[in-house]
Amino acid sequence: MQIGVYGSGYLGTVVSACLADFGSPVSCCHEDSSRMVEMSQGKVPFHEKNLADMIRRNVRSGRLSYSTDIDAFARKAQIIFLAEDANDHLASLCKRIAAASQRAPILVVMTPGLVGASSALEASLKEAGLKATLVTQPTFFTAGCAVEDFNWPDRIVFGTSSSEAVLALKQVFHPLVMRGVPVIVTNHETVELLRVASTAFLATKISFINEIANLCERVNADAINLSLALGLDKKIAPRCLQPGAGMGGLFAETDMDSLGKLATDHGIVMKVLGAAREVNEDLTGHLISKIAAAVKSIQGTQVGLLGLAFKPNTNAVEGSSALRLAEELAVQGAKVRAYDPVAMPNAKLRLNGQVLYCDSAYSAVEGVDALVVGTGWPEFRSLDFDRIKHLVKRAIIVDTKNLLDGPRMRAIGFEYVGVGRRDVAQGRAAGAP
Repeated sequence: MQIGVYGSGYLGTVVSACLADFGSPVSCCHEDSSRMVEMSQGKVPFHEKNLADMIRRNVRSGRLSYSTDIDAFARKAQIIFLAEDANDHLASLCKRIAAASQRAPILVVMTPGLVGASSALEASLKEAGLKATLVTQPTFFTAGCAVEDFNWPDRIVFGTSSSEAVLALKQVFHPLVMRGVPVIVTNHETVELLRVASTAFLATKISFINEIANLCERVNADAINLSLALGLDKKIAPRCLQPGAGMGGLFAETDMDSLGKLATDHGIVMKVLGAAREVNEDLTGHLISKIAAAVKSIQGTQVGLLGLAFKPNTNAVEGSSALRLAEELAVQGAKVRAYDPVAMPNAKLRLNGQVLYCDSAYSAVEGVDALVVGTGWPEFRSLDFDRIKHLVKRAIIVDTKNLLDGPRMRAIGFEYVGVGRRDVAQGRAAGAP
């Protein structure tokens, strides 16, 4: 069965590569010819763990190809996944594909859209006299682990009234179905709401553990052990229970905006969502207070910031707490030296010269008054902290992700401050009055 994926951005690149890796022939299409050539060479314009190797492997095997001819693409593929990052031209694209297809295609909408968008799209195709079966399928993978999330999903959800389309898609996702991944079939509106509701729930979970971490600092509790114990409860689960994390990613803010507007339009006040977003926005202020308490005055302070991406294994900076931290430190008069393994080009577009970018973690901490861990890159754990101790001006570490071994850092001679953990070296909660 020939599968088509339309889209050259984040979604299209990930979906086309992962589907080809299932063993089916996949054609990825977009009108941007330079982008298609780059993708065929495995040149991915964003960092996503294992993705470039997967693309090159499937191009070599002949399972994955790239095209700019939409009409030929539409005639060849029996199932087409519409996977652009934005839905600005989705209606016209569906009509063009349906008109060019030799048979009524199965169009699977993965592009994020408002609740009701797919039903409206079905109506527009019918009004134009075009035949196509429309399926809505949400994506639940996140930047940095998209390949893993695609290959090991918790569930597969289809929004459609067509049993034939469901059977065809189960064949596409056969490796997952045979593994026992649950398949849920419902209507378009449920699927569209599910996607944004999932984002909002994760935001709530993240904000909750951050508030608990704040409390832990005041009552001599350890947020790391507490979150571990919470996560082992099957009703709660461990993912997204890390103190210090913020809610970020390519679609996070737009998803929550969309859900909030939908609720308002229908006379519903989303109190929990509003509170979760408020806590997420306050995270930067809380982290700034920790740094200020450690260095006494931020004005004129040299800060070495390790990490700018919103999470490890991605160069995405949308919603990054590290990026907001860099911005606020600069506003308050600090001189920020920053390093990130892959996210500095994207960060430069946002920070507008507010920080000095360094070519290594060691360069970033040279002569600083405080070392701040902004992103939990695993490689930062293996840095030579004995060397760093001699590079910094003041031996202070503020670890906003609880990445490092606090007792070891103190043994080396650092004043170490984590999140949600009592600073035993000072005998008080870091950042607390």
